[in-house]
Amino acid sequence: MSSLFGSKNKDAAASSEDKKAFFMKQVKQELAVAQAGELINKINDNCFDLCIPKPGSTFDKSDKACVSKCMERYMDAWNVVSKTYIARMKREQEALR
Repeated sequence: MSSLFGSKNKDAAASSEDKKAFFMKQVKQELAVAQAGELINKINDNCFDLCIPKPGSTFDKSDKACVSKCMERYMDAWNVVSKTYIARMKREQEALR
């Protein structure tokens, strides 16, 4: 009988771990979506203000070039900061173990 209950406890623990992993995956995905949305909003705010000081009815080549370069720089900076932050978080988690 004890092996029967032990098996159920192991199954419950495995099920609990599966649920936890699934939940963590969902949270990470939602966080990634939120961060992508934040990146887009920041790019729109910063690059539009920088490149289009007086909005008009047309979007000329210099406006397009400025926005394109601004977006590239902003995304590069975002990637560097994100990678550095992730590496730091991993180091801190490993130090706690």
